[in-house]
Amino acid sequence: MHVVIMGCGRVGSTLARSLEDRNHTVSVIDNDADAFRRLGPGFNGDKVTGYGFDQAVLTKAGIERADAFAAVSSGDNSNIIAARVARESFGIQQVVARIYDPGRAEVYQRLGITTVATVKWTADQVLRRILPAGAEPDFRDPSGTIRLDQVPVSVAWIGHRTIDFQEQGRCRIAWIDRLGEGMLPTRDTVLQEGDLLHVVMREENAARTYSVLDQGPEES
Repeated sequence: MHVVIMGCGRVGSTLARSLEDRNHTVSVIDNDADAFRRLGPGFNGDKVTGYGFDQAVLTKAGIERADAFAAVSSGDNSNIIAARVARESFGIQQVVARIYDPGRAEVYQRLGITTVATVKWTADQVLRRILPAGAEPDFRDPSGTIRLDQVPVSVAWIGHRTIDFQEQGRCRIAWIDRLGEGMLPTRDTVLQEGDLLHVVMREENAARTYSVLDQGPEES
């Protein structure tokens, strides 16, 4: 992939290096040439000085051959304008904008532009670590219908099949973290002590899923 990044702060520079480490090509745009120092001497991508919502600057950064665009500067307005230019003027489908205001982020999410609301994301991460299991999901889709929760297997389910838990809990186990590795469950997978389940469920079924998890399998 070729990815164009607007903003060479801590997020942009880290993202650029991570993409290069995965053998993707990267162009980074920033209006401050000194910001490119964050990329380090080993960065092999293009460094373009300018504003990421300027079509000429985007063209210089290779937007016309890009597979994705990320607007991660410190300005909400600049990020969303650049994201819309990349999407609407150059037809880039994979566009992400960093937005500090969660209210605005939700608006643009509904318009089809993927947003990362920094403050809300950080707060959600903290909430998930201090509240009881199930109080706050790891992920909730934009419609609020589907949630993904990370939960340890209960003692009551150890030795029982994943398919039975899914059917009784009205949920799906996306994957299991077991002994430091991820695994995809099959119909015959049996839950073991120490398993960490990544469970997908409808919001309306969450209470039932957790009740079934705590109480154990129903006697047949």
